[in-house]
Amino acid sequence: MNTPEQSQLGKSSAYVDQYDASLLFPIPRAGKRAEIGIDGVPPFFGADLWTAFELSWLNTRGKPQVALAHFVVPCESVNIIESKSFKLYLNSFNNSHFADASEVLARLKSDINEAVWRGAVVQSSVGVRLLGPEVFDMEPVHELDGLSLDRLDVDCTRYQPAPELLKAAMDEAPVSEVLVSNLLKSNCLVTGQPDWGSVQISYTGPQLEQGGLLQYLVSFRNHNEFHEQCVERIFMDIWRRCKPIKLAVYARYTRRGGLDINPFRTSHPQALPANVRTARQ
Repeated sequence: MNTPEQSQLGKSSAYVDQYDASLLFPIPRAGKRAEIGIDGVPPFFGADLWTAFELSWLNTRGKPQVALAHFVVPCESVNIIESKSFKLYLNSFNNSHFADASEVLARLKSDINEAVWRGAVVQSSVGVRLLGPEVFDMEPVHELDGLSLDRLDVDCTRYQPAPELLKAAMDEAPVSEVLVSNLLKSNCLVTGQPDWGSVQISYTGPQLEQGGLLQYLVSFRNHNEFHEQCVERIFMDIWRRCKPIKLAVYARYTRRGGLDINPFRTSHPQALPANVRTARQ
């Protein structure tokens, strides 16, 4: 079983520029989920939405081609892909020849699908979409919709996850709200390097105490965990302590190494959010 410490994170790495699918480094989701009390089937649906901004290959005449890539990794997959390995894998396309973009797309989909489902039966396939330069200027920039928690003037003194800060009006009628914050920050599980993000919390249920929710989100500031794991921790803490009827948590993290990761978790089946970057991404 792969562990984060066995990955290339924080280590000097040779940059392979010939296609090599073995560079992908899957890490099982189960261990970190067990830490937050998930044993078996999680109480959520969703996916990890990745964007690759540094993708290039050679056509059959040796001319470089470039594209953006959007990836959808279903959260029911048994593994995540460690992000540095993903970067090294994408770099391995740089000096490799491919007939056309459709061949590149097929390789990406097959390799990533194998990595995230390694050791298990494939239940749902990874989604891959390539965008060529002719549509680059159609890529929008939009902030997460919702009422900003950052408007609140609160004292923040906790910088490790503190779920006890979460409170809800259990004795009042349920409400439906969409709340957002740009103050999410955590650190890489292995290197301790900062990961910056924005988060959107959509729910129906007892009204969340907004000041406490903001303090709770800020409490991740010195916490070391991968993006996907932070979002699942946020989801589970709110789900257990505030008992919403419906809940969705969506975070968009700034890119590192030409990649951004944007996990989405929801208590009820619904369409995935559009993979639209924010200004900081």
